[in-house]
Amino acid sequence: MRPIWTGAIGFGLVNIPVKLFSASQRSELDFDMLDKNDQSHIKYKRINEKSGKEVEWSHIVKGYLLNDKYVILGDKDFESANAEKTKTITISDFVKEEEIDSLYYETPYYLEPDKSGARAYALLREALLQTGKVGVASFVMRSKEGLAILRATDDVIILNRIRFQEEIRDTSELNLPKKEAVKPAELKMAVSLINQLTGKFDISQYKDTYTEQLLKLIKAKAKGTKIAAPHLKVVHSKTADLMEQLKASLGNKGKKAS
Repeated sequence: MRPIWTGAIGFGLVNIPVKLFSASQRSELDFDMLDKNDQSHIKYKRINEKSGKEVEWSHIVKGYLLNDKYVILGDKDFESANAEKTKTITISDFVKEEEIDSLYYETPYYLEPDKSGARAYALLREALLQTGKVGVASFVMRSKEGLAILRATDDVIILNRIRFQEEIRDTSELNLPKKEAVKPAELKMAVSLINQLTGKFDISQYKDTYTEQLLKLIKAKAKGTKIAAPHLKVVHSKTADLMEQLKASLGNKGKKAS
């Protein structure tokens, strides 16, 4: 793995040099965009709107429109906005992880210490594990300030980027049912169904089956096998009565599909 960011964790007066690595990778297949007629690759060009000519990456700069005039910024300008923040993951608070709504979670990263920070890294990792807390931190990556939590596993400290409150949309525009719409008997039955389907969470039991099936289709098509189009139809419940549907669900002893 290659680091995508280097800097340090600011933990009180302790400074821990670290490297940041992506902790996730996409599972879907990688498709190329082709011309339908001859299967040539489709290329995207960066075109100057005035001259109509292609512009090289080395000639592209970032500009902010202010009073109808662009102010051009370079990498050093972004760093100068707050030089300390651009290189430091600053822990400001420690909280219980369960206090953070999953709605705020975004992207996970692994943190690896430089040799000079190995002891301090291990100390922070063990302290997080012993207290059961996570650190709330701010940092800057790719010219954007981010909010994150630092949590520990047995071997690594994970930085999980989280969203700011202002990035979460309000639910007031949604047409949602009131609590009064729920009947006590139906609620009791729904809770029983949830309990029946409850088990210990094991992420390895959940697979990206769509990508797997799609790859099988691609290999079959490459061999010249004719693919039959599936005939899907919506299966409606035998009864519109919610209580009857819940009873039928409880009567079905089959474990949850995954």
